[in-house]
Amino acid sequence: MRFWLLKSSHVLREFLVVWVLMVAMFGCLSHSKCKFEAIFNFGDSNSDTGGFWAAFPAQSGPFGMTYFKRPAGRASDGRLIIDFLAQALRFPFLSPYLQSIGSDYRHGANYATLASTVLLPNTSLFVTGISPFSLAIQLNQMKEFKTRVDELSRSPGRTGSKLPPPGIFGKSLYTFYIGQNDFTSNLAAIGIGGVKQYLPRVVSQIAGTIKELYALGGRAFLVLNLAPVGCYPALLADLPHSSSDLDAFGCLISYNNAVVDYNNMLKEALEQTRQTLPNASVVYVNTYSALLELFRHPTAHGLQYGIKACCGHGGGAYNFDRSLYCGNSKVINGSTVTAEPCSDPENYVSWDGIHTTEAANMIVAWAILNGSYFDPPFPLPELCDLYPIG
Repeated sequence: MRFWLLKSSHVLREFLVVWVLMVAMFGCLSHSKCKFEAIFNFGDSNSDTGGFWAAFPAQSGPFGMTYFKRPAGRASDGRLIIDFLAQALRFPFLSPYLQSIGSDYRHGANYATLASTVLLPNTSLFVTGISPFSLAIQLNQMKEFKTRVDELSRSPGRTGSKLPPPGIFGKSLYTFYIGQNDFTSNLAAIGIGGVKQYLPRVVSQIAGTIKELYALGGRAFLVLNLAPVGCYPALLADLPHSSSDLDAFGCLISYNNAVVDYNNMLKEALEQTRQTLPNASVVYVNTYSALLELFRHPTAHGLQYGIKACCGHGGGAYNFDRSLYCGNSKVINGSTVTAEPCSDPENYVSWDGIHTTEAANMIVAWAILNGSYFDPPFPLPELCDLYPIG
């Protein structure tokens, strides 16, 4: 289904210009409205705005090259879906909860960190690369944040605080974009069959987290499902497969089928959760379909490359080499080789073989914001005056 995507980047740019002019013309005639005053996000590298690198400072270029012109804690060349969502609601970019310097939490906080899982990891970051900040830890951080906000609101001299008012928690969007690492981190070791054994626990943990946030006052929850990882250059380059396991677009059939099974399980769990939470919006966001469309038909949406990474090494169909990840260097045959970015990331869906480009993120964000992929329908444009992204 492609009805929601504008057919070229040129048309998209023209549309955004018109939208900007309309906002400028009519903005003075009425006050902007929005039911939501903040966003609290839970996730992994797909929505981490700097939490991981605040805890483990080391990020280097070329990450952030497109928009920020420097590394900005994001696993992309620029902005993420969560950045565009904040922009549409006219909020500042979400400050990472773990960032101690320069943070502003008046419009929410971001608990996501790169390499996070839903399930509590049973290994160390320095052994397997999995973040210690699993969803349960992120939830605990949210609880502590709310406790401190409530306490400090009763303290004198709060003027000028970068914290939100205590009543904000019932007027916020709670977003989730997490689960990819639970799915992919063990694929090579135990295969799809092994991974499927614990996916029900992943879904249950997400549903349980929503219920706990509801108890804190949360009433609006957007849960982005798992992306079509079978189209990711990293998996295509690394995981053994035969030509019969590739679809007509070059994506791994068995892996994407497994993702669909997980997403159906997640959708069902959210439906059940919704029935137990009065006056709550628990919305399943079908990011999978939006991204699958881009991987399959990049040129229909102003892009050129679907399953080839912009930043990587090795060239070929995927331009991905796990031993030489984006931005890294090593000596090969006596010469120093660096995995460098392409000069035109705006033409790629995949940034580094594992994450999407700003260009892809903007197109998916637009699809989400216009309501095409909410289940059940969620009238975000009616609840808030949305501002142009881009």
